[in-house]
Amino acid sequence: MNEKIKLALGSTVDKISFSGAVSHHSGKVRESFVFDENTRAIVVTDRISAFDFILGTVPFKGQVLNQIAAWWFRKMDGLIPHHLISTPDPNISLTKNARVLPIEIIVRGYLTGTTKTSSWYAYQHLNREICGLTMPAGMKKNQKFTAPIVTPTTKPTEPGAHDESISREEILSQKIIAPEIWEKCEKYALKMFARGQEIAAERGLILVDTKYEMGIDADGNLIVIDEVHTPDSSRFWIADSYDARFNVGQEPEALSKEFVRSAIVDRGYDVDDADADPGKFLDDELRAEASARYIELFERVTGEKFQFPENLDATVRIEGVLDRFSSPDLAE
Repeated sequence: MNEKIKLALGSTVDKISFSGAVSHHSGKVRESFVFDENTRAIVVTDRISAFDFILGTVPFKGQVLNQIAAWWFRKMDGLIPHHLISTPDPNISLTKNARVLPIEIIVRGYLTGTTKTSSWYAYQHLNREICGLTMPAGMKKNQKFTAPIVTPTTKPTEPGAHDESISREEILSQKIIAPEIWEKCEKYALKMFARGQEIAAERGLILVDTKYEMGIDADGNLIVIDEVHTPDSSRFWIADSYDARFNVGQEPEALSKEFVRSAIVDRGYDVDDADADPGKFLDDELRAEASARYIELFERVTGEKFQFPENLDATVRIEGVLDRFSSPDLAE
């Protein structure tokens, strides 16, 4: 175990205390602070979620997610419009404010997964149907689709509610999103996924599937928000070993949060038990291993060396940066 990861197990970024924003939204992983009509600061904490539960924290996870998302957003410049303005802190992104669309766009390149909204679960339990699409017969787990598929899910608004798969037809018939906006959502998602797979392949990785979120900015434009191709939103496999492991029925080598999901299931969590608590399976050994994998993926994708912070108590540093944001000089 990396000594810095071990030392950081007791000083991860969980709660952020800051009251200088116009409004504040706390998500599973991110704390979002709105400063005006156009600008918000997003703090990426070290919290880790899976199966729609917050499991606990993983050292340096927030820094990895924030920096790798920023790296990918810059790779999308000129391809799609997005929310990122700058990253004034390893855990903070300054972004355009946006009205979040109530649908998450999932693009899947492979038949896989462990959750009840995964393509593999649908293949086994839902007659090969997912989001109004029928997947081909005779496929094996972790097999590549002929072409990527778009499988949206709802964004739950009630405490304890879970993501639910939804079809394109349902989105349009229920008027959740206007047809012209949804068409752009699908177009942006497939363009980003294709670019992501291309860049991942150059680095010996497979971008398996991913989640995108989008919103409408102050000018009425559709923009990509939240995160792009991070270990939380995406599944990455090691390309060199994929074929050999697939041919003998082994799980691919993974560098993403899927490692945590699989480990928790292997330790006894039942995804069909609504009363089960997956968080009890996240011990310090798994937290440290997850941290090492997050860092490895950051370095492998970006080609940069991960910079550990000098002060492991990042919460104080983050709150200090937010204090500066609340001043009248924010725009500068």
